[in-house]
Amino acid sequence: MTMMNRRQAGQTLAGLAAAGAWGWAGTAAAQQGVPRILVGFPAGGSIDVVARRLAESWRARTGATTVVEQKVGAGGRIALATLKDAAPDGQTMVLSPSSMLTIYPHVYKRLQYKPATDFIAVTPIALSTCGFMVGPKVPESVKTLRQFADWAKAQAEPHGYASPAAGAMPHFLGNQFARAAGIQLTHVPYRGAAPGLQDLMGGQVASGCFSVGDCLPHIPTGRVRVLGVTDTRRSRFLPEVATFQEQGFNDIHGVESYGLYLPAKTPSVQVERVADLARQAIREPAVIESLAKLGFEPVTSTPEEFARQLAQERERWAPVVAASGFSSEE
Repeated sequence: MTMMNRRQAGQTLAGLAAAGAWGWAGTAAAQQGVPRILVGFPAGGSIDVVARRLAESWRARTGATTVVEQKVGAGGRIALATLKDAAPDGQTMVLSPSSMLTIYPHVYKRLQYKPATDFIAVTPIALSTCGFMVGPKVPESVKTLRQFADWAKAQAEPHGYASPAAGAMPHFLGNQFARAAGIQLTHVPYRGAAPGLQDLMGGQVASGCFSVGDCLPHIPTGRVRVLGVTDTRRSRFLPEVATFQEQGFNDIHGVESYGLYLPAKTPSVQVERVADLARQAIREPAVIESLAKLGFEPVTSTPEEFARQLAQERERWAPVVAASGFSSEE
């Protein structure tokens, strides 16, 4: 046997072993190699960390390796476009924030995929709430959203609010708040939460809207103060911070769900297999602890429930995005 043939044989055996461990032996998936989770954001980020925790759990449970593969770019759209073109054999999946399927359709005029028909929503894995926060540019006496609105109105020039990306959920939540409070805030988008938070803490921008998990490490320093959270209930990570609704902004709420997706036409038995493995993983104490460090709440549902939730969210965000006036020609 030549070296190349040995390598090909080894890859085939690895694929067969993975398929058998995942319950796919005898299917076309057995010839395709090991399962992979596509992630549309850089290695080391929160989504990547969650994907790797899932892969570790699945390897311990099935004995098969699951590869986490970065498909970075276009705000997570490249990973979903890759999934759209993948074989519906249950071996290629995406872990993605829900915004890519609920908000992006209203933002991007040339979206490379159709969220409602190109994918199967398998299950959410975790929920993440956002917070509206201020830095040292805002006086320490400002402790609530109403107090921030009063302060902003008294300023000679409009201040900026930072977000991790244009077109992402925090962008529109901040815009909603500004309109509801009757204040002028200029959106300042960044490439990720880290640089935005650095400018917030450095006083380059007055305020920002980011996930609670992103800001948790900085709250003890006193350079970040969260004035309100965007869930309909208080975050267990910041129980002292009132929600927008508690502070009179009843229409402002938004929670990002991080979920698993498979290509359309993936057989139901394989969809349920992935969903079952995901449910088992997020019951594990080590996985729950990893999620908590990121400010994430574990959650699961059936594929049918998840699909309904995404459809409702798509409908809800349409007027919010339209009212902001923001769109992209991409």
